Amino acid sequence: MTRYSAFAVVKNALTGHKGWREQWPDAEPKKEYDVIIVGAGGHGLGAAYYLAREHGITNVAVIDKGWLGGGNTGRNTTIIRSNYLYDESAKLYDHALDLWDGLSQELNYNVMFSRRGVMMLAHNVHDVQSFQRHVHSNRLNGVDNRWLSPEEAKAFCPPLNISKDARYPVMGAALQMRAGTARHDAVAWGYARAAAARGVDIIQNCPVIAIRRGPDGAVTGVDTAKGFIGAKKVAVSAAGHTSVVMQSAGVRMPLESFPLQALVSEPVKPVFPCVVMSNTVHAYISQSDKGELVIGSGTDQYTSYSQRGGLPLIEHTVAAICEVFPIFNRMRMLRKWGGIVDVTPDRSAIIGKTPVKNLFVNCGWGTGGFKATPGAAHTLAHTVATGEPHPINAPFTLDRFRTGRLIDEAAAAAVAH
Repeated sequence: MTRYSAFAVVKNALTGHKGWREQWPDAEPKKEYDVIIVGAGGHGLGAAYYLAREHGITNVAVIDKGWLGGGNTGRNTTIIRSNYLYDESAKLYDHALDLWDGLSQELNYNVMFSRRGVMMLAHNVHDVQSFQRHVHSNRLNGVDNRWLSPEEAKAFCPPLNISKDARYPVMGAALQMRAGTARHDAVAWGYARAAAARGVDIIQNCPVIAIRRGPDGAVTGVDTAKGFIGAKKVAVSAAGHTSVVMQSAGVRMPLESFPLQALVSEPVKPVFPCVVMSNTVHAYISQSDKGELVIGSGTDQYTSYSQRGGLPLIEHTVAAICEVFPIFNRMRMLRKWGGIVDVTPDRSAIIGKTPVKNLFVNCGWGTGGFKATPGAAHTLAHTVATGEPHPINAPFTLDRFRTGRLIDEAAAAAVAH
């Protein structure tokens, strides 16, 4: 694997940049693998990387029905934070944030992690009470979060409208300075490159039709568009399509899939220094390195596998953004898109074993999947390699929906889902 550095850039510039090697090969499937991971997004590719790096399991295939990173990994708004309410969530997302800190150096690939801060606005008494509760809970868990007055919030983010006559008056905000954004495509590319360098096969444009089970009920592999591929273990990390894939193995998942939309504006000079989120208006906004305003909305009100979503929700989101940030009233929007989020009843993820022997699942992230990428991948790899959960993902079992030990993070999601 070519090591990226300033010296490598200068050296290749002398030959017209014709000497760069491909970042990862587009592999053809072998007859059998030790582990097959369904879904070549950040979670699946990251799990393959950690299986190879930390557990020495390199006979691994990551299979995707489309192109690498073409699902939710490339269709989100790139926000990273760990200010979740409950102990279990705080540990999981803060573990991910710890890994984000050094990810570019570890992968030798610039994932463009920007620790610019995430501010969550309070517009009413309920918001104030809820976010102050989050601040106190986060501090008890060692997660940075602090409360800001409206004036402090505006000082941190000058475009914010804190007029008391505003439709959505700002009554304060919770700020996590350690949070920020990263480049979603680069995360997938970095994990893919590092995993492939350790012997992992990445198989694109190969839909998994079904998970096959043997006479004893254990998984034996997957049926795909390129034929049957055997495997000792199978891990499903397919976001909104997880329930469909798992159904083929006879496992019914407590999931609903919804479209989640986002859009970007025309590029402008740097004007927005952080990420701002609002539960009440169901909108969040940041500025990309290209200068575009990246705006996310709440989930659509209907279940669907569409990657488009309805226009009325986007109209509501844009109107709300203009109320909170009047300076952007005349901005023009360039494009919008949608992803498919998989939502559990308690709005928390499922990472772990299933009732089927040697079948594992990582799903139910809702709108929190991207921010959890390294942590989810790391704990999933541990679970697949050892057959037992990592202490951090141990509470996020499928079995909790039978026992009632739920982790209800609906308020921390910061969007309507």
